[in-house]
Amino acid sequence: MKKIHLLMLFFFCIATSFKQTNDAKLTMAVAANMQYAFDALRTDYIAYKGVAVNSIIGSSGKLTQQITEGAPFDIFISADTKYPQTLYQSKLTSDTPKIYANGVLVLWSTKDGIKPTADLKLLLADNIKAIAIANPKTAPYGVAAEEILKNYNLFDKVQPKIVYGESITQTSQYIATGAADIGFTAKAIVLSDEMKGKGSWVELDGTRYSPISQAAVITKYGQQNHQKDAEDFYNYLYSARAKKILVQFGYLVK
Repeated sequence: MKKIHLLMLFFFCIATSFKQTNDAKLTMAVAANMQYAFDALRTDYIAYKGVAVNSIIGSSGKLTQQITEGAPFDIFISADTKYPQTLYQSKLTSDTPKIYANGVLVLWSTKDGIKPTADLKLLLADNIKAIAIANPKTAPYGVAAEEILKNYNLFDKVQPKIVYGESITQTSQYIATGAADIGFTAKAIVLSDEMKGKGSWVELDGTRYSPISQAAVITKYGQQNHQKDAEDFYNYLYSARAKKILVQFGYLVK
């Protein structure tokens, strides 16, 4: 694994972040790829229902571990179905996971002179020295990135260049700051107001990696402590109103 300068690690390697509203009734565990979309959902939900919510942002794997260890999260909005299913099997959710959207993988660079291509061949170029990927052990988008590299028979060839971030947020920071020359991230990240217009990106062939089906669950904690409020927001997440916002961030919804 290629090493990143310690100064970059200090400023940008934050696996989990906390956004708090003092009058919030609920706390959500939110997968990092959903960070910006969730901010929009939160704003809309406050306008719609007048109820504020807090969010803990992190990789799906890390958030699952925290819930398993008793973290007081009311709803888990994951980047896959595996981690919510793990919690369900451990009897830590109120019901089975339900898919709210499918994520889309993109290749992104903010470096001058680097224009991502869908066939990924530019990753072999000498000027590409660091490729950012989310840690596949905890981040579903990392799994998808490795899968598409293997599908194109490129993984072994570029492996020495790979830099792993703990979450898609950290991975995107590597790309946005130029700590990595190029990298794989979520379409929702590059479409966010914070990242829109920075560098260039290309949407990758969805048939070359397994669907990134993202599911949510009400946790056992949420069911026992804030059942009505948790159910209200959970139902909102699957509503036409919320789906419209998810589509704006590049997610695929039914």
